[in-house]
Amino acid sequence: MGAPLLVLSNGHGEDAIALRVIQALLRRQPQLPVAVLPLVGEGLVFAAAQRAGALRLVGPRQPLPSGGFSNQSLRGMGADLAAGLASLSWRQWRWVRRWGNCGAPLLAVGDLLPLALAWSSGAPFAFLGTPKSDYTWRSPPPPGWGGSPLADAYHRCKGSEWDPWEWALMASRRCRLVAVRDRITARGLRRRGVAALAPGNPMLDGLSGEPLPAWLGQRRRLLLLPGSRMPEALGNGARLLAALEVWAAPPPCTVLMTCGGLPRQAAWDRLLRSRGWRLEELSPAGAATGAHAAWRRGAVSLLLGRDRFEAWAGWAEVGLATAGTATEQLAGLGVPALSLPGTGPQFRAGFARRQSRLLGGAVQPCHTPAELAHRLGRLLDDPPQRRRLGAIGQRRMGPAGGSEELAALLQEHLLAAPGPAGGGLG
Repeated sequence: MGAPLLVLSNGHGEDAIALRVIQALLRRQPQLPVAVLPLVGEGLVFAAAQRAGALRLVGPRQPLPSGGFSNQSLRGMGADLAAGLASLSWRQWRWVRRWGNCGAPLLAVGDLLPLALAWSSGAPFAFLGTPKSDYTWRSPPPPGWGGSPLADAYHRCKGSEWDPWEWALMASRRCRLVAVRDRITARGLRRRGVAALAPGNPMLDGLSGEPLPAWLGQRRRLLLLPGSRMPEALGNGARLLAALEVWAAPPPCTVLMTCGGLPRQAAWDRLLRSRGWRLEELSPAGAATGAHAAWRRGAVSLLLGRDRFEAWAGWAEVGLATAGTATEQLAGLGVPALSLPGTGPQFRAGFARRQSRLLGGAVQPCHTPAELAHRLGRLLDDPPQRRRLGAIGQRRMGPAGGSEELAALLQEHLLAAPGPAGGGLG
C-alpha cells in the first residue's frame, strides 16, 4: 500500500485543485492512503470524497471570517486573529510536525503557508504553487484601474512573483517537486535555482461540460458567478444583479446562475425577491439543464442551479463574475468575463486588478453596475472581441490535463523517492 500522503491546501480554490490531483493519483494508485488538512475553512470540497472513502480529513480546522484572505486587509487580519487564527496555526503546525516525525510525504497546494508547513515537517514534500504567476506583473493593468508601480518594480528586480524566502523553501533537498501554473513563472523560478515545472493546469480538468441545449443556443447567455464565501457572496450577487437591472437586455436572454453549498438557496431566494425578480414554474427544458429554480425580471430569465458550474460554464457568451478560481476556469474555456469588485474580504479592487492582469484582460473589472451594464452590451454586440479575449484567456490558463501530469510526477519524484538526502534547508 505504501506510505500515506498528507495534502495541505489553503483556500477554496486550492482545495478544488488538490482534489483533482488526489483523484488523478488514486486512479494510478487506488490503495494509496490520502489524508487532507485544509488550512482554511472546513474542507467542504472534500466532503463527498471522504464519504466515498477516497480520503480522510485530518487535523485542526475551522472557518475564518476572511475566508483565507486576511492578507488582503488589516481588517480581515484583525477579524481572523480575533476568531483564533494564531491558535489554529499553532495547532496545525504541531499536527504537521507529528506527521513529519513518521517520515511520510506531504503535498503542499497553495502559497507560502502550506509550503512552509510542509518544509517544517522534516519529511519529503512536493509543492504545487497555484496563486502566483509572473503574468501579473508583466502584463499592463486594465484601463482606468491604475498600476502597481512599486510592486511591479519589486517583482522585476526579483525576476519572479515568488519571494526569496519561498525560493529557499522550494530549493530544499526535501522538496522533491515544484510545479507552478504556467511556463513563464516556472522559467522565472529556474533562474533563481528552483527546478520548477509547469506540467499543466489542474483548474481546467473536469470541465468538459454538457452539450448546449438547442433552445438555449437561440438566446443570449450569461453566466453569473457571485462566489461562495459568506457573507461576501450575497453582496457580490446583489451588485451583479443591479447591473442586470440597468442593462437594456435584448430578448430572449437567459442568465445561468450557479452556486455551491453556500450561500443556501433560501438566501438567494430572499435576495432575488428583494430585487424584484419573480419566481416562475421551472419548465421541462429548464429542469433538463439541472436548474432547480427559474426566475424572471423584465426581459431577463434566470436559471438557478446548485453545483452546475462544470456543466454550464461552456454555454455562456460572457461571464459576470466576482469569484476567484471559477473566473479563471471560465477564462480557460474561452469565455470572457466582466467583474465588479466590492468590499471583500476577497473580491476587492486590488484582487480584481490582479486577476485581470493574470488573465491578460480576458476578465475586465468595472467600477459600477452601470459601467458593467454598458460594457456587457458592447461585448455581446462584438463577437470578434469576445473571441479575441477568449483566446487570450485560453492561452493564459493553458491546456487541461494537468492533474494527470502532476499525478505521474508525484509518483515518480515523491511517492517512489527514497528518504531525505540531507543538507541545505532540509
